[in-house]
Amino acid sequence: MPTPRESILAALHARLLALPATARRGEVLPERVPSAGLVILRDGDPGEPEVTLSPLAYHWRHRAELEVVVQGSNDRDARFDALCAGISAALAADRMLNGTCDWAEPGPPRPVDLAVEGAAGLKAAVIPVTLHYTTADPLG
Repeated sequence: MPTPRESILAALHARLLALPATARRGEVLPERVPSAGLVILRDGDPGEPEVTLSPLAYHWRHRAELEVVVQGSNDRDARFDALCAGISAALAADRMLNGTCDWAEPGPPRPVDLAVEGAAGLKAAVIPVTLHYTTADPLG
């Protein structure tokens, strides 16, 4: 049986799979970015939990990251904006990720334009997603 942390990350990835862009988890950036864009979920850092003792519970503010990438010269900015808006809508539709966490909150993207020698440029950003949840085990 998966830990609560793994269940939450799997539920987040499942939400991203509904986007028109390709959604992957923990993979390297491919040589070619799909035309609809690419979102790579990074498991991120669970940080240090707040602990309550009666009953024993670990309250997490886990910071996962989404690497968002679009490539091309035509309407790249508009496609990037649409992809970010799609991520926002996907998370807003179910902040509790099918009941696996207490709340999922995306942060603002930090976009950057990247030149690629011999190919169309990339527009990319990291979008932090804070996952709030509680476990009974520090390894959960």
